Amino acid sequence: MKEKEKELDLEQLEMDRRTFLKKSAAAGAAVGLMGMGMAQQQPTADTLVAGKDPGLIVRNTNPIELETPVSLLRQHALTPKSIMYIRNNQPVPPGMTPTTAPPQVSDWTVEVTGLVDRPITLRLSQLKALPATELEMVLQCSGNGRSFFSKYARASGAQWERGSMANVRWKGVKLSNLLEAAGIKAEARFLTAEGADQPANPNAADIERSIPLSDILANGMLAYEMNGEPLPTVHGGPLRLIVPGYYGINNIKWVNKLRLEAAPSNNNTMIPRYRVPNNPIPVGSSFQFTLDNSRPNWRQNVKSIIFSPTEGEAVSGLIDVTGVAWNDGSAPITSVEVSTNQGRSWQAATLEKPSSPYGWYRWRIRVLVAAGDSEIWSRATDALGRSQPIDGAIFWNPNGYEWNAVDKVRIRVG
Repeated sequence: MKEKEKELDLEQLEMDRRTFLKKSAAAGAAVGLMGMGMAQQQPTADTLVAGKDPGLIVRNTNPIELETPVSLLRQHALTPKSIMYIRNNQPVPPGMTPTTAPPQVSDWTVEVTGLVDRPITLRLSQLKALPATELEMVLQCSGNGRSFFSKYARASGAQWERGSMANVRWKGVKLSNLLEAAGIKAEARFLTAEGADQPANPNAADIERSIPLSDILANGMLAYEMNGEPLPTVHGGPLRLIVPGYYGINNIKWVNKLRLEAAPSNNNTMIPRYRVPNNPIPVGSSFQFTLDNSRPNWRQNVKSIIFSPTEGEAVSGLIDVTGVAWNDGSAPITSVEVSTNQGRSWQAATLEKPSSPYGWYRWRIRVLVAAGDSEIWSRATDALGRSQPIDGAIFWNPNGYEWNAVDKVRIRVG
């Protein structure tokens, strides 16, 4: 009897073992599938936007936010559409798909209304028949460099490093010609622009931005080409407002409405979004934005970034340091200095001027760096004496806008 019971126990154990193995295999397969599923949930740039380089950094998928690594950015004088960063607050307009190809639209119209004598609506084909203008310009998200603010206290939003910026050439029509043809009323002070894109949440406010009319009349354009090609859909094609020297949010994509007004819009992309405090605030503090205590992200700060060496790169003692610098175009960049001893002394780099005041200035210098862990710093200054602060914390703000502190790259010197 005991032998019989022993045989039964052994049979039960064998059954339990087989059941365990089957369940384990099933669980393993499930985990594998989950892993595949998770991998599929992390798309690359080219799967989010047709025509993009898969090497772009995906910062967000909804809305799409793609950053250009410095290693790609430094390869081109003009940033190709395949590697150009994307910061879209809203999906592309209905009927369009996110692609670097131009949109398939039979024509496009833009309305000019508000404080004008003769409201007008123009088709894209009519705009293209007018005299054209071209301009090289740095386009930069006002959140570029936000991750560096987070060294002090995390700022909200995508943690951009250096690559939500590009240097591109636009072609289009001067806005001054259109607005003067419409007849600008004396009380007009701002131009407010809207695009055809809509918020993903229908209850959310749409995007619109107001720009001082004086700057629009001086340099604003309606662009239909980028780097000699029709404007890509995902970058605002077929028509985009371009305001040289201004942060990216002001360059409204898919623009179809322009209003001349006496005061700026109170849309939430003007207040409280895309603003910085007028005066420094404590790092990590909250801030209640008002029209009086803050200003909109309009003109870009003086800034330089280091293209080479890159962060963490191992180099020899004598190295070539390269990068670019730019500002809002209101005065030339007069110097870029490099420090290898954390700001105790600085050496002047050689500058290469762009084709327009709004493009990036390439710079280069050869320096000797002592062996061991080290840092390379760069600092740009313009003809108005504006420069970059060594301590970026002084301009800390909750949304992490307008970072322009001295660029610092850690390297290992062998």
